[in-house]
Amino acid sequence: MTIRFFKPPVGPNSVKYALETLETGNTPGDNPFTFRVNDWFKEKIGMHATYVVTSGTHALELACFALDVKPGDEVIMPSFTFAATANAVAIRGGICVFVDIRPDTMNIDENLIEAAITDKTVGIIPIDYAGIPAEMDTINAIAKKHGLWVVVDAAQSLMSTYKGRPVGSLADMSCISFHGTKNFSMGEGGALTIADEKHAFTAERIRENGTNRQRYIRGELDKYTWDAVGSSYLGSDTAAANLFGQLEVADEITQNRVDAWNYYAEKLKPLEDKGLIELQKIPEYATGNGHIFYFKTNDVDTRTELLYQMQEAKIGAMSHYVPLHSCPAAKEHARFVGEDKYTTTESEKLVRLPIYYQISKEDLDTVIAKVYEFYEGK
Repeated sequence: MTIRFFKPPVGPNSVKYALETLETGNTPGDNPFTFRVNDWFKEKIGMHATYVVTSGTHALELACFALDVKPGDEVIMPSFTFAATANAVAIRGGICVFVDIRPDTMNIDENLIEAAITDKTVGIIPIDYAGIPAEMDTINAIAKKHGLWVVVDAAQSLMSTYKGRPVGSLADMSCISFHGTKNFSMGEGGALTIADEKHAFTAERIRENGTNRQRYIRGELDKYTWDAVGSSYLGSDTAAANLFGQLEVADEITQNRVDAWNYYAEKLKPLEDKGLIELQKIPEYATGNGHIFYFKTNDVDTRTELLYQMQEAKIGAMSHYVPLHSCPAAKEHARFVGEDKYTTTESEKLVRLPIYYQISKEDLDTVIAKVYEFYEGK
């Protein structure tokens, strides 16, 4: 691509810190930079515990492991999400229960959740699409009423806020992604934030092959042993060093992306005024982090033609998720409750434009000009 869809950020000290881990030999996880990332989360987010893991997918899996999702347990979520959200439940033998989304945010419709609850329901996994939090007060109230847990798939939304509160602090657990496409990147990596001590203790053991190694590191034991079933979700300290170099300038990276988002929105508004596209909206309860800039075409055929022309121009514009309830694996691991009023139709019209830290104004203008050229041709 002449204009890439994404570009992983590099902080001013990222390379220096990563090299430091190589020079000292502190490359495995839970070395100094992993702990510095944990401290950053404690100060910025304020949850009881944060664990750096190998991917956002593994953060979701670790959450479902720690919450003891069992075969036959039902977990409510939107169908408009990445397969990792569903896999975290399905890999434990659980059933994904999909409900429709809100067309304004593309997030789960909180007003449809309660009707999907059965005696097998154990939890809710909302996602924060495009970095915009779901309506968490309503979701948490429903969960409390029915004795359910809430795990937010916050893969895209670090540095966004909900009613002034930071993403990562809005539920029992939140799962962050540091994939190369995200605002902050370890290449592959993630984090799990946890609100209470009990689940933090469980996740801590599971994360390191079911051992009490963390207690040993803290000096609470003279040796560590295998005392639970677990797996290896521990990310490398070299990757954490790269990440910490970005988190040091998290406000700058976020503002830079938000500025690019706002520039797109301002320049493309005339097309919306003409009824040719629908721009992404940020609800009053939230602030965004500039993770995704998208708009919707009026129909799927227009979206297909536009994306083809963008690819021809070597511009990395993309569609997004194929709704999971329409995928083959859903036949065995999921069901959709209620009417699919918006999930399919809205997802078929969605176009994502290139956006990343330090994308140039020239590249933004080139993308915008190509969108105008397409619509002028029609």
